[in-house]
Amino acid sequence: MGRHQQAEASGIISFMACATLAWIAMDLYLQFAPAIWRVTQRLFTVCAGITAGCGVISFTLGYARNSRSMTLKHGWTIPIRRIFEILALSVVYASTIFVTAFMLLSIASNMMGLRTLKGYLTALCAAISGVVGYVTFVQAELMNAKTIASLLPFFVVSGVSIAGLTSDDPYWYNNNFSQLGDRTTFAARMFNSTLMLAGVCIVIISYFAISELITTHRLQMQYLSASDEKEAPKHFKARILLLSTMLTLAGIAFIGIGMFRYTPHPILHNVFARGLPCLMSVLMIALPWLAPQLSKVVYVISDLAIVTGALAGFQWLAGRNTLTNVEALAGMMFLGWFIIFSRQIAAIESDRVQTQLILAQTKRPESVEDLAEVSETVPGTVSQLSSEV
Repeated sequence: MGRHQQAEASGIISFMACATLAWIAMDLYLQFAPAIWRVTQRLFTVCAGITAGCGVISFTLGYARNSRSMTLKHGWTIPIRRIFEILALSVVYASTIFVTAFMLLSIASNMMGLRTLKGYLTALCAAISGVVGYVTFVQAELMNAKTIASLLPFFVVSGVSIAGLTSDDPYWYNNNFSQLGDRTTFAARMFNSTLMLAGVCIVIISYFAISELITTHRLQMQYLSASDEKEAPKHFKARILLLSTMLTLAGIAFIGIGMFRYTPHPILHNVFARGLPCLMSVLMIALPWLAPQLSKVVYVISDLAIVTGALAGFQWLAGRNTLTNVEALAGMMFLGWFIIFSRQIAAIESDRVQTQLILAQTKRPESVEDLAEVSETVPGTVSQLSSEV
């Protein structure tokens, strides 16, 4: 079997194992847990936790199985980095699976009623865990940057939706998003936890994006002559340092917004909440200089996002819009921009891998143009190689 077929077969095995494990765990919990731990939110929390645990175990096994760097053949650095990547990606998957599973259970409870749902909870937990086990194992086997980027919107939308559905304040929308998290209720903790984990996810995804930009730059410099190196973009280290710093600060801002609620910490909350749009505006404006490898369409989209956000802000100041709408629009635009940015990095990664494949069979390129031409001819060559095999 080929790699993709093996991944699908392994995913089916993971489905069965995760479903069985979740069934046993949830059934034991329902039998032996105290009555206080069988209330709705705690019941859903345990079920979502079991699902997230199954997903993390499945992902870790799938990701580590195909890794050829978990040895000391090349020293300690590479295995330590691989372990860090597994832990970081596990955080992304665990948080995404947890809030998504909790949201699905909340929706099912509203549709069926809690009393009816409890009779199916064990089977539902097993089914969701099985699907999660299958998806995470297959994605771990075929992991790329596009997969990582696609997780973030599901996570944030699910977490905010749960907070909004379970909030005991029906008028929070009339003020701002901070009011949704400015309490000590379950909904507020879910909202603030979502923001903090989203910040962690942004930092982790940014790490992989920056690593890919550095790898691609090194490959280009390796195959360019001394004369062509002068034509390449200058100050790469300064650009990549500023880009990584700004993306990391954006993630830290999300963490700060969720960590410091407005009522007990108004100054710190406002520093992070108002600093984030300013930081992202500077990042989007300076993006052509910070990351010249990206497509020009990304720069146009970045400028349009800034203009749209500014217009919405002016409407709020004029009293024709609510602050909640402005914050929701800004948050969605940032997530959309970050997904586009991550997928651009994923495209660069795919082109790099294909370029390395063709460079192993062709002559050394003599200029940047030659390197681009090689990349453009790769798809046909890859197809040719596949047909020959």
